[in-house]
Amino acid sequence: MAPHDIAEWELPRLRTSFIFQDDYKYDSLEDQVASQDLAEFFDVKFYPYNPPGAPPVFAATSKKHAVICRLNQTTDKDANPCKIIQLIRDDGDEANCASCWSKDPVTHRPWLCLAGNDGNVKVYDVKLGKLVKTLVGHGGGINDIVTSPDNPLIIASASDDTTIRIWSLAAAHEKQSCVCILGGEGHSYDLLSVAFHNNGRYVLSAGHDQVINLWALPEFPTEHVDVPVVIYYPHFSSSEVHNNLVDCVAFHGDLILSRACHEDSIVLWRIEGFSADDPIPAPLDAPTPTDMAKQTRSYFTPTLSPSRPAMFTRLAQFHTPDCGVQFFMRFRVFHVPGKHPILAFANARSKTFFWDFSRFSSYSRYMGELKEAQKLGMSVVEKVGAGEDRNKVQAPMVQKPPWLMVKKAKRTAAAAVADTASGLRSVAVGGDKESMVSASPDPDGATPLSHSRETLQAWAEMYDLSNPVGNIKAHRALQVDGGFVGRQVGWSPEGEWCVVVGNGNRALIYQRWGKERGVATPTA
Repeated sequence: MAPHDIAEWELPRLRTSFIFQDDYKYDSLEDQVASQDLAEFFDVKFYPYNPPGAPPVFAATSKKHAVICRLNQTTDKDANPCKIIQLIRDDGDEANCASCWSKDPVTHRPWLCLAGNDGNVKVYDVKLGKLVKTLVGHGGGINDIVTSPDNPLIIASASDDTTIRIWSLAAAHEKQSCVCILGGEGHSYDLLSVAFHNNGRYVLSAGHDQVINLWALPEFPTEHVDVPVVIYYPHFSSSEVHNNLVDCVAFHGDLILSRACHEDSIVLWRIEGFSADDPIPAPLDAPTPTDMAKQTRSYFTPTLSPSRPAMFTRLAQFHTPDCGVQFFMRFRVFHVPGKHPILAFANARSKTFFWDFSRFSSYSRYMGELKEAQKLGMSVVEKVGAGEDRNKVQAPMVQKPPWLMVKKAKRTAAAAVADTASGLRSVAVGGDKESMVSASPDPDGATPLSHSRETLQAWAEMYDLSNPVGNIKAHRALQVDGGFVGRQVGWSPEGEWCVVVGNGNRALIYQRWGKERGVATPTA
């Protein structure tokens, strides 16, 4: 396997961390206490519109600040890769907790949208550090805002007023920026999370009422509208996925990832019958809650049948221990075409977890190949035991999966063949079966035909998805010093950086592929 292929299997390592020193003026003890209360990053988002290869830029958002930073790849592990390039301070009484990126439709300069407990979305020109516009309409605080992957001028906000508002930053909608409201009978309590599908036509919402809704969006007008479109009912709604408030929900392709407070897991699940390739249903196609006893209703499975016995199916759950009573803790998946999808999450006890989704299918293939090779191996042993020349009997070989080869020194193919043949000889001359089973994994190249029970159990706990309610342990868990509570994870557009923010105005910078890369001129 080529080195660049091996590198794709690498998981991030901690590169550095920084604590933003608040410039709050300590005129009194009350001011000092107030400053400590403000010292927490709640959100981090990378700017997604730079050209490929440009040094990535991210914004870390606290209650009163947005700190804009640029990261640079370097092989010098002692060099600080993070540079603060802009600071946006909000001197109002409100406290921000959510952010997303957009850009000026004319000049294409980067815009950063901030929102919080005042219920407004404030749009800043990042180059100038100046407020461009304020979007007003929510009747409660805003806990999450996201940009449509399909259109940088469309953003969605989730509010304590139980609605999601869809805003357009296009010049044509200057006088009425809210083009759509998702509300009505969707939620009954404060919303905490909102997410777009990659096609920009579906939105997920979740919050304190433990309900997760999926909404199909209509085509938005390109000209001015006096009154926004109101959608009263979601096309899928369920309170059965979780048993507590849901503080993070996201699409993974057509699948869904969600997390609830006190459950210590992130759940991967699907809505039966849902496919983004199908025609988009109209607002009036949404099921209405005529049967109030129903905890789940769905446009996509209007009638159940023996072949489709449920409206949604749990697929897997990823173990996130030690979150305690904390909520407002967000995971993030890095997922772009041609790259490994990687899920990241930070808990309330200074630990960050990573799962590489490509390892699940690789593990399944490897275990299947191993079983077949074991059958062939026993056949070889029987032939050698019956007197056949072992040099004329082909020894079965199984290529070690890439997730076991990362950072390992490679050996020659001849050495791998010699080790495999040696293992077969030991069995042929009377080596017992138990010694073969308990053999430790070969470090490189071909693998032994069996592994220890401990090894197989450890792999199953990390890679086996056959039990949808079993907790999948992280493929990497990294601990940092101090009492760190993770709030949000951000991935750079090309996946080489992962940033986790949380309490104490602290940001953890994780890096993959610590090598020099060619970079383009940054635009943000």
